[in-house]
Amino acid sequence: MRHLFEPAAAAEMKERLQRLRPDSPRQWGKMNAAQAVAHCAGSLEQALGDRKPPRMLAGHLFGWAIKPLALGKATMKRNTPTVPELVVADARELDAERARLLALVDRIATGGPAGCTTHPHPFFGRMTPDEWAVLMYKHLDHHLRQFGV
Repeated sequence: MRHLFEPAAAAEMKERLQRLRPDSPRQWGKMNAAQAVAHCAGSLEQALGDRKPPRMLAGHLFGWAIKPLALGKATMKRNTPTVPELVVADARELDAERARLLALVDRIATGGPAGCTTHPHPFFGRMTPDEWAVLMYKHLDHHLRQFGV
């Protein structure tokens, strides 16, 4: 399974991010490219411990059952629900959000397992650093595919 602690996987994500354009047509969802990049930055901030949202009730009830599916080999499905805190509805500037996300990808890739949070994921609960690295790779891949990159 690919993950962001893998230098080649981090480099791939950074290269794909560079190909994203403000007018990249979305294949699904409501966010534009800049909003999706800001959303992805927010999720990496959670993985790094910069954001510590509370657990969601649905996560307490179902997160344990869905987590293995989310971390499995399949790509994330279109229109997968998101943590409410990570919904980005306001206008964003793609270049600024991209720079922020690129720095976060570098931070998780170079920090490795020691750089990940021990705070639980709002839906999935406790996660190991390797699980965070896999989930963040899959999440970035999901949103880059959303815009055809």
